Amino acid sequence: MREIAFIKQNKEKWLEIDQVIQGKVKKNPDDLSSLYISIVNDLSFAQTYYPKSKTTVYLNFLSSQIFQKIYKTKRVEDNKIKSFFLAEVPLIAYQYRRYLLYSICFFLIFTGIGVLSSIYDKEFARLILGDDYINQTLENIKKGDPTAIYGQGSTWGTSLVIILNNIYVGARLYVYGIFGGVGTIYALFQNSVMLGAFQYFFKDQSVLLESAKGIWLHGTFEIIAMIIEAAAGLILGASILFPKTYSRFESFKFGFKTSMKLFLSTLPFTIVAGIIEGYVTRHAQVMPTWINLLIIIISLSTIGFYYGIYPRIIYKKHINDANFPGAKLW
Repeated sequence: MREIAFIKQNKEKWLEIDQVIQGKVKKNPDDLSSLYISIVNDLSFAQTYYPKSKTTVYLNFLSSQIFQKIYKTKRVEDNKIKSFFLAEVPLIAYQYRRYLLYSICFFLIFTGIGVLSSIYDKEFARLILGDDYINQTLENIKKGDPTAIYGQGSTWGTSLVIILNNIYVGARLYVYGIFGGVGTIYALFQNSVMLGAFQYFFKDQSVLLESAKGIWLHGTFEIIAMIIEAAAGLILGASILFPKTYSRFESFKFGFKTSMKLFLSTLPFTIVAGIIEGYVTRHAQVMPTWINLLIIIISLSTIGFYYGIYPRIIYKKHINDANFPGAKLW
């Protein structure tokens, strides 16, 4: 069958599914299942005879979105928060894993720029971090405690201020995605260059390992959450720049809803990072090194597993359970 004939034959059905996905038409679970089976059959046919066609991409998107409708309709968990973190967010993370990769690449490049700038300009750290911070840290280094600045203030007060500040930074990374993703890249550039300059400053003072014992106790959750928040901003920007078969406004609504969930998923990690910074980091230099390493390794393993490995496990589970075809929306 020629592709044009295939499209004409199924156009009305696809438009109906499109209306269901947008919430303009309501269907019961049985009707949703029938639509899902039908669209998967159409997708299989298109993948066989029109593998590089836009029709195949479109059907792949429809099948993935109708699957999510079925999943939400048939959800058996009463605890919506549990379902959100254990199923919905991992599926989003897997579906948009390319954007997580883009965010990681931007982060590494920008951090490298901060390091290189510090290598060739010894005053760069002062320019980025400020004279007060540099002078105070130099004094702390002379006293043998390069991370003593984290011991200032009360534990609960420090934690609260840090949590609010980190949420603000993460919100900027996400919300700035509304400018086609350019705003997110700019905000990530600022934070990553600062991190590069910050880390090289300690390297230049020959206390990199000593400082890392404290900084990365909370920094593991904090920095990786920042990368995820930037990925959410890129997804938001992509929904505006690349609406595909939707109107730009409909694409933005869908992109906002999806990316917001990814952003919200970082908040628990941001909060825990703030608590660690307020209560634990201040003791970094007197704690046994193995405890520092244990906390850092557990933090890295937890957030790395949640956003990197667990989404693939959940995705494969749904492939086995429902022949889920996957999605490449943007």
